[in-house]
Amino acid sequence: EKPVRMVIHIGPGSSMDIVGRLLAQKLHEAWGQPVIVDNRAGAGGTIGIGVAAKAPSDGYTILFASSSMAITSSYYKKLPFDVLRDFEPITQISSRFNVLVVKPDSPLNSVKDVIAAAKAKPGQMTFGSGGGSGSSDHMAGELLKLLAGVHITHVPYKSGSQAQGDLMGGRLSIYLGGMPINLPMIKSGRVKPLGVSSAKRTALLPDVPTIAEAGVPGFEVNVWYGLFAPRGTPPAIISKISAEVSRIVQEKEMRERLAGMGADSEGTTPAAFKAYFRRDFAKWAKLVKDAKLTSN
Repeated sequence: EKPVRMVIHIGPGSSMDIVGRLLAQKLHEAWGQPVIVDNRAGAGGTIGIGVAAKAPSDGYTILFASSSMAITSSYYKKLPFDVLRDFEPITQISSRFNVLVVKPDSPLNSVKDVIAAAKAKPGQMTFGSGGGSGSSDHMAGELLKLLAGVHITHVPYKSGSQAQGDLMGGRLSIYLGGMPINLPMIKSGRVKPLGVSSAKRTALLPDVPTIAEAGVPGFEVNVWYGLFAPRGTPPAIISKISAEVSRIVQEKEMRERLAGMGADSEGTTPAAFKAYFRRDFAKWAKLVKDAKLTSN
């Protein structure tokens, strides 16, 4: 009956924003109403998540979220919302991996080079994260540090494109960002890939090893994107949106577009996504505890 607002908790130009805008266009075509993208970046996604938590539970505001949402409550100690209590999971849209990149002329040519350089000069190397502290990019970097036993300084950004810009400008040592934003830069030769965060090599970059096989055993990060609605949104509306989005992400064109960006289509039921979200929440809570991470 009226335009729908899709809150995205990261800035324009990031991997997450690219996929979110693609979905918004498809929903606009399906519903015959504009789906307005509302980027609310900052604080590891908590600003955008907070905006969505306060929205009316009528289905006209939906939150396009990433794995960062499963991290926030563990990393940030004082939040005006509870992600497990204040949201209704709608569907998992996609999953994708991260890729570790450096400048083309960087002397670092492998994951082992990164580890060696970090051990030689603790804290002097830097890694960036799109979405800021507490984001999935940040946690990927922290997991790398924990498993490799190194100290690399985290530099938070509101979007992946900002981190990418500083990497190419020489103000950042490495960037462990999303495949959708990094893949075009890799293909154009503007960044150099050293490793992917998946459990096995990807067909998109068959010559690039996984970070696990390249020197950090046990490293694996899978980043998901999904839709949520404010608590209290009627089940009928949740089911309607879930069915529509699942249909869209399973269409051949959408699957191929997502695959071309390094993301796999999902389209799960609300119940399945709720169970997956709670498992992911527990996983990241353990990392935050083990690595002694906190926003305070």
